[in-house]
Amino acid sequence: MQFNDEMMVLLEGLIMFICVLVGVAFLTLLERKVLGYIQIRKGPNKVGYCGVVQPFSDAIKLFTKEQTFPMVSNYLPYYFSPVFSLFVSLFIWSIMPFYFGLYNFELGLLFFLCCTSVGVYTVMIAGWSSNSLYALLGGLRAVAQTISYEVSLALILLSFIMLSNGYSLYYFFLYQKILWFMFITFPLMIVWFASSLAETNRTPFDFAEGESELVSGFNVEYSSGGFALIFMAEYSSILFMSMLFVILFLGGDFYSFFFILKLVGVAFMFIWVRGTLPRYRYDKLMYLAWKIFLPVSLNYLIFFGGLKIMMTSLLI
Repeated sequence: MQFNDEMMVLLEGLIMFICVLVGVAFLTLLERKVLGYIQIRKGPNKVGYCGVVQPFSDAIKLFTKEQTFPMVSNYLPYYFSPVFSLFVSLFIWSIMPFYFGLYNFELGLLFFLCCTSVGVYTVMIAGWSSNSLYALLGGLRAVAQTISYEVSLALILLSFIMLSNGYSLYYFFLYQKILWFMFITFPLMIVWFASSLAETNRTPFDFAEGESELVSGFNVEYSSGGFALIFMAEYSSILFMSMLFVILFLGGDFYSFFFILKLVGVAFMFIWVRGTLPRYRYDKLMYLAWKIFLPVSLNYLIFFGGLKIMMTSLLI
């Protein structure tokens, strides 16, 4: 019986990973379409009906191109860091509280923080193992950026842990049946969304890929499958951060169809920001993290902590 249960969990996990990868494929199509219309042009519209099959043809093209390896690179870390990056970004989806009880453990938010911290190492190793100064510089900038914004993300999560009395994402579904957290923590929602953009290296915080000064950032030496895996890991993280945004602020009703619509809406906001805003300056990015977002999230944490103590004393 135990063996059958383990096989069912593995099968359900495999189905979830496949669904996430299909979602990533169509997110790239959505991005190219939306950016096309923002720039007053058509997006992909030749392959299949209205370009629907375009992501799969792109995947075939990427994985069949020649795989190059720099002669002076550290081969094993260089080869395995994109694989590990995609593995971490897919594995983090296991905290989503599915109805059929896939991996719905009680410490989901702690697991999320652990996985995002481990994701930093993949960028660092990818930049270092290429033995290219451009890749190393891009990797260092990406790591500094990710670590800086993880602090404010963790403090915001601590505030919500105090509100919901637990680390499981299921509590957010229970506590937001009457009122969404968006209405009582609106400034935190803005900070979370901006930090999510920085965490996933998206415009206007895409300094890991500042083409004007870094060629293409930490992935400059990657081609073919390695580049595709890094690309898929980034878009999987965008989908995951969109899902987490909906659960934390927009009701978290993950058993309804509206949850999917809200997730797509938040993912659309990621794309909309890319088509609208120019790239920040790097020192302004760090100033924003340490001088603005950190004090705001810390003040909210102290406020919610004091509110929790006051409510507990009144109940006693």
